[in-house]
Amino acid sequence: MQSVVIVQRRLPHYREALFERMRERLAADGIRLRLLHGQATRAEESKRDAGHLDWAEALPNTYLFGDRLCWQRFNPQVRDASLVVMGQENKLVYNLLAMSIERPARLAYWGHGRDMQAVHPNGIGERFKKWLAVKVDWWFAYTTMTRDIVAGYGFPSERITVLDNAVDTSALATQLRAVTADSVAAQRKQLAIGDGPVALYIGSLYADKRLDFLLQAADALRERIATFTLIVVGDGPLRGTLDSAAATRPWLHVLGAQRGADKARLLKLADVMLNPGLVGLGILDSFVAGVPMITTDCRIHSPEIAYLDSGVNGIMTINDLHAYVDAVASLLRLPGALDAVARGAARSAEHYTVENTAGKYCEGIHACMEGAPTR
Repeated sequence: MQSVVIVQRRLPHYREALFERMRERLAADGIRLRLLHGQATRAEESKRDAGHLDWAEALPNTYLFGDRLCWQRFNPQVRDASLVVMGQENKLVYNLLAMSIERPARLAYWGHGRDMQAVHPNGIGERFKKWLAVKVDWWFAYTTMTRDIVAGYGFPSERITVLDNAVDTSALATQLRAVTADSVAAQRKQLAIGDGPVALYIGSLYADKRLDFLLQAADALRERIATFTLIVVGDGPLRGTLDSAAATRPWLHVLGAQRGADKARLLKLADVMLNPGLVGLGILDSFVAGVPMITTDCRIHSPEIAYLDSGVNGIMTINDLHAYVDAVASLLRLPGALDAVARGAARSAEHYTVENTAGKYCEGIHACMEGAPTR
């Protein structure tokens, strides 16, 4: 039986459904999927997003130089594999051996194409990543943005599979359908929210999310709309900063991480989702709930920002506080415009699904394995 091995530096919970669906699809085609993964760094552990799959195989990670490098040798486990898919992170130093001395039969990258949050986008690290990007047999690109980046490096577009990266949103969709008007009213009463507009932030609380910008925007919106409320859902290193801000702002509610029915109820309560910083897979919450995401062109977004069609299924403003506040306030004051963008967001949810991603991933695996190695 042919086998495909996917190597992950760590396994977050939101990847579990994708790997389960891929395993089922490939097994039906007589291909065995194996997943090897290591452990998170201490900083990543604060996100509390570790996943688990009974059939996955653990690899030991050794982090060096303040977690800037990771040694994760996987050659002994993949010697008989037909295809090995590995991450694109520069910190994965063993990848250099996997690309040369200990190279598998076929080798593919799965990644963003470049570091979207790089402090020095033209620095040595990004140039090194660009050089390595064309040394593999196949590319599994997160989105069309990644495809364009990798093709721009000179990698053949016919050997790039665009995954339309997504996570399982079916449970959230079910939970949203179960939310009642009474439960939303009870949530409003519990938080002492009146009938005014509600903005919601959902995500980890760290610097790239630009939470200082979010707070400034919220203050300005409260000045314009006296009944405006902001609810912050999430956890992370900057939780204390948000808690301190809420202590002087009765209209700001910091609730920590919320899951399941609690998260669904808050999405039903919200009119818009605000995230002026890094937008990634969280845009899927916006689509499934039909709650428009409003962000900025801050140039640090993850590849999933490619899903946002400004004015159709969300809003992206220039990277300016006043422009951002104007856009949010205008949308909240124009129910017709808000409803139109909300409907666009809901339509996008029908396309960006984990089933779609799994199907495209498996199609790419077949295409790679049917062709000859290119090195």
